[in-house]
Amino acid sequence: MPHPHRTLLLSLPLLYAANVFAQDAPKVVGDCANIADNVARLACFDKLAATPAPRTEAAVVVNSADGAPATTVPVVTAQPSAESSARFSQLDHWELDAPYERGVFKFRPHHASYLIATRTYRPNEEPYEPYRLTGDADLSKSELAFQLSFKMKMVEGAFGKPVDLWFGYTQNSFWQAANSEASSPFRETNYQPEVMAIAPIGIEIGGVQLRHVGLGLNHQSNGQSGTLSRSWNRLYAQFGIEKGGLSATARVWKRLSEDDDDNPDLVDYMGRGDLALAYRRDGHIYSSTMRYNFHTDRGAIQAGWAFPLAGNLKGYAQVFAGYGQSLIDYNYFQRSIGLGVLGLF
Repeated sequence: MPHPHRTLLLSLPLLYAANVFAQDAPKVVGDCANIADNVARLACFDKLAATPAPRTEAAVVVNSADGAPATTVPVVTAQPSAESSARFSQLDHWELDAPYERGVFKFRPHHASYLIATRTYRPNEEPYEPYRLTGDADLSKSELAFQLSFKMKMVEGAFGKPVDLWFGYTQNSFWQAANSEASSPFRETNYQPEVMAIAPIGIEIGGVQLRHVGLGLNHQSNGQSGTLSRSWNRLYAQFGIEKGGLSATARVWKRLSEDDDDNPDLVDYMGRGDLALAYRRDGHIYSSTMRYNFHTDRGAIQAGWAFPLAGNLKGYAQVFAGYGQSLIDYNYFQRSIGLGVLGLF
């Protein structure tokens, strides 16, 4: 006959493990709010919202010493959520996995949102020459550049398929803030609304995960008229992959024809696609976006480094070289370097 004290001792590790598991799981919002790291705090909130009620996982049989019927002591543990077993994905701002789904009309990051002080190698004076008066100040090599970019899901599960419809908006401006001689003008502002259909894909090849595919319709313009007007429309396809801390999003596009085209040679400089890379480690984000037209031998590269500062605010350094930093400069080779802050939300 088994000894009751031995059976009880064997059950203690199970009871201890269940207790540790329960302590590690967040119980109230305050448990998550005290986490300093942004990614970990968001994962904690998502886990708290997704974790169902506890259930009985196992039972330990304890035999009594006097021969009475055995009693069953249940070991209760929390039901693990889908997120607790899923690896964190850098591309889950697209809400590709169930634990990250936030419903419709919720703001999500799209492209980077930042404010930086920049220094250019040589400003592009040519487009503004027809509008200058004698004695007007030249453009300054120093500017403040800022970009605001967000997206929101408009329809979840469109067409009865696992396809989400998104609306995105990006605006970036170049402000001659320190050029008081020229009345500190906004040299250029670009507006970029777009609609996107994104479908999650769960394919892994050689340790590389294909995470999503999608289609998008994009309009970009600078809101100007006359010889300063720049705009184009494009239909693009994209896919996203990742491996470990590295993610890549590639797009190929087709420019849509326009009756009144202000810049018919724009694709010669902007190319027919781009590749965006991002690598995250220890709170740092290393990123780059590349474009290249193999027929005209023109393109551009923008590289960035975001590093921890405080909360959702990161320091941000950016380097750009090539064509198309802004629409007014689409056919002008530019080199610039900038330093400022980047916001996460």
